[in-house]
Amino acid sequence: MNLEEKLLLLGDEAIALGAIHAGISGVYAYPGTPSTEITEYIQHSKEATSVYSDWCVNEKTAMEAALGMSYIGKRALVCMKHVGMNVAADAFMNSAISGINGGVVVLAADDPSMHSSQNEQDSRFYGKFALIPMLEPSSQQEAYDMMSYAFDLSESLRTPILLRITTRMAHSRAVVRLAAVRPQNEMKPTDDPRRWVLLPMTARRRYNEVIEQQPKLVQLSEETSFNHYHEGGDRSLGIIASGIAWNYLNENYPDGLPYSAVKISQYPLPKQMLSRLMQECERVLVLEDGQPFIEEQLRGVLDDKNIDGRLNGKLPRVGELNPDNVKLALGLKIAQVFEKSEVIVPRPPAMCAGCGHRDVYIALNKVIKEYDNAKVFSDIGCYTLGALPPFNAIDTCIDMGASITMAKGAADGGHHPAIAVIGDSTFTHSGMTGLLDAVNSKSKMTLILSDNLTTAMTGGQDSAGTNRFEAICEGLGVEPNHVRVVIPLPKNMEEIEAILREEIDYNGVSVIIPRRECIQTVKRPKKQ
Repeated sequence: MNLEEKLLLLGDEAIALGAIHAGISGVYAYPGTPSTEITEYIQHSKEATSVYSDWCVNEKTAMEAALGMSYIGKRALVCMKHVGMNVAADAFMNSAISGINGGVVVLAADDPSMHSSQNEQDSRFYGKFALIPMLEPSSQQEAYDMMSYAFDLSESLRTPILLRITTRMAHSRAVVRLAAVRPQNEMKPTDDPRRWVLLPMTARRRYNEVIEQQPKLVQLSEETSFNHYHEGGDRSLGIIASGIAWNYLNENYPDGLPYSAVKISQYPLPKQMLSRLMQECERVLVLEDGQPFIEEQLRGVLDDKNIDGRLNGKLPRVGELNPDNVKLALGLKIAQVFEKSEVIVPRPPAMCAGCGHRDVYIALNKVIKEYDNAKVFSDIGCYTLGALPPFNAIDTCIDMGASITMAKGAADGGHHPAIAVIGDSTFTHSGMTGLLDAVNSKSKMTLILSDNLTTAMTGGQDSAGTNRFEAICEGLGVEPNHVRVVIPLPKNMEEIEAILREEIDYNGVSVIIPRRECIQTVKRPKKQ
């Protein structure tokens, strides 16, 4: 590889290529916007033919597989979106106590403004919660460079590293200069297997070690090149900018930043830098994408009146940062580029023409009108769009797998009919355990497992249970004669409606599997 080579890369692609060049042996992930392109890039890269890549059943299994690879001394990357951190949390939190052998980097892609998510949670709180170092790139170049640094840091500290990005970093492009490629680690199983057995006596010892390591982590944040103190001539304002907010700040001052500022891209917070800024400047403005993670820590010990940010309304409390709201917080004027148009009509998202989920909802809507107060508990996927017109077919969507357990809870409370709608990938991600609960309780509920043979919402990745759903449901205890497969097409509507009525009226758990390939993945072979 030519070290002078430059590539135009998405933030996700820069992270992926940086991980390849850092010598990873495996990447484990569950697809979720805005993190999906990282794993896809590695899967398609000619430089990563010896890297094991896998779409896992969920984020927890991805985290655990990475720990297994770390145990034998090799480097592993784990990728997920922010809500996936909730699923991976058990393994993630405990990995900070067990520590690692081969380097482990956990990539969490946050989604401020909820472009494709249920919430705006900030993954930096997970890193603080676990007491591990965190990295947050401010540019695609830093995203690439941080990967080698992160894996080296992970192995030197023997702890996992959390790398946090946001949607704009993931999906914007910039030129990246490449660095030397490191070979993969040789296999070298851990020299301290007892630390991996988290019996209370081991966990207590390791927790003390983790606490004792904290001052060193702060010192590393003071010394790293990813954090730095910019000394400006105007001390009326000091600015703290983390991650991509550093870009937004500098974009507003093309001739040079006049104020003193602290750039933060490695955590825990560099206390000396922040203390110096507070002492030298009259006021402080905190620019961070996501929740007021830095701002809250500053306000814990300092006078609220001298700190501006999301908590006092200087910046919006919700939604992502952008150059314009940063400009307003700096007291600068925004140029009005476009006038609001009265002609352009909003286009809400909709299921694709020809999608099998459409036929499922058409049949379901017709049948449930025959019952008083039917409730349809849905889940995360393309089919969630059934909440919108013209279908208006679902009543809930909370988190991955919740459709089944919520329908079970309603049925347990005496509600009928209680119907759950879940997709194939979501079912294997976190729906199977809920179905087992329902079977064990003999709950009177109907599950519609809408199988389009792929993970459609994130671009058509493999679905873990394809061609095995009947066997899985029967293995979990659903009566075989109440596991019904239909083909969702207009010509089959009478059959689908009849089966829906039969299974809704069944006094127990029943599963209906409408199966037809996603219209988008059907088109791909033709395009190719």
